[in-house]
Amino acid sequence: MGGIRKTVFAAGAVLGLMLLSGCAGEEGSARGGSEDPSGEWGDSSDTTAPSLELDDDGSFSGTDGCNQLSGSWSIDEADHVQFEDVASTRMACEDVDTWLMDLSQATIADDTMTVLGTDGSEIGTLQRESD
Repeated sequence: MGGIRKTVFAAGAVLGLMLLSGCAGEEGSARGGSEDPSGEWGDSSDTTAPSLELDDDGSFSGTDGCNQLSGSWSIDEADHVQFEDVASTRMACEDVDTWLMDLSQATIADDTMTVLGTDGSEIGTLQRESD
């Protein structure tokens, strides 16, 4: 009877550790895949160009070159950045391509972020800003 208890306890401990490891890091670079997307993407010094800043706490802010964007982000095990709770201003801007307002998720390869729309198609790319 004592051997069964030890086996059940050990199995419960292993299961508990597996569950805890799956929950580690809710947002930002602490969750999911191997990429760390935090930092600046695009040329933030050019106020007429699209750019994003992904903070370590899982929040982001940016601009499409006219409208301001903000929300939260997380990264999944497949290294896809998921944008959530996206809010933006809705100013009418002449000669500005507001593609970044439609962001839903992104992939990262080297220093290029490929931004995907809600239908999963590519809507644009941003380069990581170097320090």
